[in-house]
Amino acid sequence: MQEIAVAEILKRVRRVRIVAHRAVNDLFAGQYKSVFRGRGMEFEEVREYQPGDEIRSIDWNVTARSGSTFVKRFREERELTILFLVDVSGSGVFGSGERSKWDLTVELAALLMFSALRNNDKIGMLTFDEEVVDYFPPRKGKSHMLRLIRQLVALPPRPRRTDLAAPLMFLNRVQRRRAVVFLMSDFLAPDPGQPLAIARQRHDLIAVRTADPRESTIPDASIVTFADAETGELRQVDTRNRRVREALVREANRHAETWNTRFRGLGIDELSVSTGEDYSKTLRRFFRMRERRFR
Repeated sequence: MQEIAVAEILKRVRRVRIVAHRAVNDLFAGQYKSVFRGRGMEFEEVREYQPGDEIRSIDWNVTARSGSTFVKRFREERELTILFLVDVSGSGVFGSGERSKWDLTVELAALLMFSALRNNDKIGMLTFDEEVVDYFPPRKGKSHMLRLIRQLVALPPRPRRTDLAAPLMFLNRVQRRRAVVFLMSDFLAPDPGQPLAIARQRHDLIAVRTADPRESTIPDASIVTFADAETGELRQVDTRNRRVREALVREANRHAETWNTRFRGLGIDELSVSTGEDYSKTLRRFFRMRERRFR
């Protein structure tokens, strides 16, 4: 059984690699660097002041010691640090079509990892549900990236709730330098409060929200038993009743709008993708939006 499981994991990894590699070539040719501008400025040297230099760049400590005016020179960092905070809680197993929200998450993460690899960026990953499950510090290289993809493929969502505060507090503690952070979740969880605001201040934080059409459109299908994938709780719903269907849809829309408002208020870019549609169009719109802003 174990050999079969390993063979199936490797098969899925190959499939994800093929899908991600094609998407990178189709979608991100030349765009990646201009879209993720999380670069900082790295100190290079001090030199004597020359007419036209910015007054703000004067190194007053060196100037005081030497008796001459010196300025600091910086250079733009050539690489980014990309971190993936991936929700592995039970709600990811849901999917009304050919793929689940978790399948979509794995594909998107792999696609973005391939893009980061092409740019020679460092890639790290943190998986979480009610707590931090695993943490892989940022590193460069193809073997490291493939290890992260294998981890995702081999790690099905667990029947546990989501706590967004736990991974964000961990991030704020271990990642001191600015990074591009993809927070990947369906956000069926309470607002984490201050840890989200702190992460936004320190990093280029992007919320990747996965959804399924059946979460916001309820068909007339008689009495249906819903199972909470995170708690195991069962609930019977009479979907023949129009008011019941409308109430469920309103609740789903209200929840999504609450998060939209929260992200806008903090200046967090939100990338919403659905299992029921081709996410390439959504990604293109997202990339164009980011490009326009940085221009």
